[in-house]
Order: sequence, then structure tokens, then C-alpha cells
Amino acid sequence: MTSNIRVGIIGAGFWGANHARVISELEGATLTAICDINIERAKSIAKRYGVPRIFQNYVDLLRCDEIDAVTICTPSTTHAEICIEALSRGKDVLVEKPMASSLEESMRVVDTAKSSGRRVMVGFIERFNPAVEVAKGLLEKGRIGRPILIYGRRIGPWPERIGDIGVLKDTSIHDIDLSLYFFGPQPIYVYAAGGAFRHSNEDYIQALITFRDERSAIIEANWLTPRKKRDLRITGTEGVIHVEFLSREVTIEKSDGTYMPMTPNSEPLKNELRYFITSLMRNEELSPGCIEGARAMAVAEAILQSISTKKAVCVSDMLSMHGL
Repeated sequence: MTSNIRVGIIGAGFWGANHARVISELEGATLTAICDINIERAKSIAKRYGVPRIFQNYVDLLRCDEIDAVTICTPSTTHAEICIEALSRGKDVLVEKPMASSLEESMRVVDTAKSSGRRVMVGFIERFNPAVEVAKGLLEKGRIGRPILIYGRRIGPWPERIGDIGVLKDTSIHDIDLSLYFFGPQPIYVYAAGGAFRHSNEDYIQALITFRDERSAIIEANWLTPRKKRDLRITGTEGVIHVEFLSREVTIEKSDGTYMPMTPNSEPLKNELRYFITSLMRNEELSPGCIEGARAMAVAEAILQSISTKKAVCVSDMLSMHGL
């Protein structure tokens, strides 16, 4: 097992500050550098956690030989560019979702990861939500029979710090990833409706994703609803699993009653970053990786295409075309 992983954080805003807090507490990790275009913000985070190196330009951070891996917490439209540069300079990467702002950019990340021999993990944090881990275990044990339908909902007011992408790639991308995680990585068709009611990018969507074996997922998201709600229902032939992401609760509904299994009291971000660091120390592959990130982006772009054309889109053709 490799010794401590020396980590640099690129982006010291709201989420980057959370990364700094968690990484500073993790066994096996040494928080080595902070970078932000706002140098005073980087200095503030560095002072709080005793970080020795501060950068304003991410390229300068990536030139540092005393950094093994980086986490990228910058605006979404910069993710691919920074990720590709980090991989090219020999760093392993955790990039926050979405991995890129387009499928074309996503494939550039995939190609660079292959050519550099470095690893990429995409920050699909809900996979590390203890409620999702419990739900996955219940599905694998057959507690609701054969799962056939997913309904995911992420609604609430617009988070003002998000301005570079719409609700689909910022928010629904989680439920796209979970649908592929639960039902398999090869969706067939998508059909969607949505639009931009108050914002420059789409701020409401409803999408149907079909899979093999007569499975389907329905995803709803908006930045119009006054109260934030995050939940997912998985309907099977013998029951329903309901996941509440915010309270991290799981409910099983069956013909003989309703059950609430115990869910571990753990922070998803800490679970995710601990997995990232441990996997690097053990020299293991990372999951979800850049292939999963590209697949989710392909589905997202198919949804936007369906909204624009008002027609069903064959996402399986998009995946095949890009070797996904």
C-alpha cells in the first residue's frame, strides 16, 4: 500500500471548502495545496487547515511534484480542461460532477486518462449516500423482486452559485447516474420535455429513459419549486424502495407492511473522499470513473436533444458511436 496521498484542491469555493475540511481529517491523506482564482479565499482555507502551499493558477499547482492527486471543485464548464491538464501532468483526479460540459469534452477526458495511465473519479456523491448503499444491497438481495421502474425527483429553488449549466447537468445528472448504476449502463431511448422559464439555461425537465428487460426511469428536476426535495423510488415486482437523500432514510413498502431498515449515520462526502484516497493508496481502479461520467453526459445530451426536437432519441446509438 502506498504511503500518504498528497492532495491539492483546485477551487476553494463552497464545495472546495468542504473538500478541504474532509481531506484534512482523513487518514492516509495530506492536504498539501489549495488553489483558487480568488487568492484571498485560497489563503483563508489554507490558514484554517494548515495547508502549506497556495496557488492562484491551477497550472502552477499541477507543476508541483509534491502533489499526487487533485480534486477539482471549480465551475462545471472548466472541469474538462483542468482534468485533462492534471492527467497530462501525472496526477490522479477526482472531478466534481458533471465531469465535463459536453459529451465531446467527456471523451477527451476519457482519451487522456487512457493515454496518461492516470485515474479519474467523478463526484457522483449519491453513490456514497448511506441510503443509496442500503437500497443497492436490498436490490441485490431481491427484497422487492425484479426492479422495473425508477422515479427520481430533485426539485427546489435555484442555487444562485450555479450559472454556467442548467438543472439537467447540474442536478439531474445524479439521477441519470443512479439509473445507470441500478439498471445497467446501456439505456436505449430517452424522451423528454423541459425548458427555461426563469433562467438562461433549462430550469425544468422531465425525462423518460428506457432500458432493456422492460425497465425504465423517470427523472424530474426543476429550479422553480420553493422547497428542496430529493428522493428516488424503485418499484419492483414485489414492492417499492423509497430513498430520501436529504434525511438519508430508506423505506421498503411490501404487501405485508412497511419497513425502515437501519441506515448508517455517515457523511456522503467523507465516504466518497475516503474511498478515493484508499483506492489510490491500494493502487486500485476508481468507480465511478470517467467512462461512467461520459455515459451520464451522453444521456444528458440525448435528453436535451429530445427536448429540442420533441422526439425520442436513441441514446444507445450515441453510446455505441463513442465506444461507451
